[in-house]
Amino acid sequence: MRSDDVRSLLQAAVPTAVVGAVAAVISAVVAGGKGALGAVVATLVVILFMGIGFVVLQRTARSLPHLFQAMGLMLYTAQILLLFIFVAVFQDTTLFNPKAFAITLVVATLAWIGAQTRAHMKAKILYVEPEKSGPKP
Repeated sequence: MRSDDVRSLLQAAVPTAVVGAVAAVISAVVAGGKGALGAVVATLVVILFMGIGFVVLQRTARSLPHLFQAMGLMLYTAQILLLFIFVAVFQDTTLFNPKAFAITLVVATLAWIGAQTRAHMKAKILYVEPEKSGPKP
């Protein structure tokens, strides 16, 4: 993974973790320990799913650039569907507060998307690959 990819990943993951921490504090105040646990689990799920998706999308961009846009749309659709499945599976759990889990899942996902959009807009991405300098064979 290139250093600018790692930077973009961190620029999305760190704000998401901060939003998750704030959500955990709010959930702890509103719903107690189970609310805080639900918020933490939701934040970890979002960071894991979106992080894996980011890595897959970057590898696709390098190896199959003609499929990049279609892969991105398919990937985000799959991620949102998986997050909905997580909400559906854990809606009746007693391990943590499902409402805090669901709300944090949505808020953390929006934070990730917003932070990733900001990181992409601030990145200086070359439109063409510059020629290598040095002796030509």
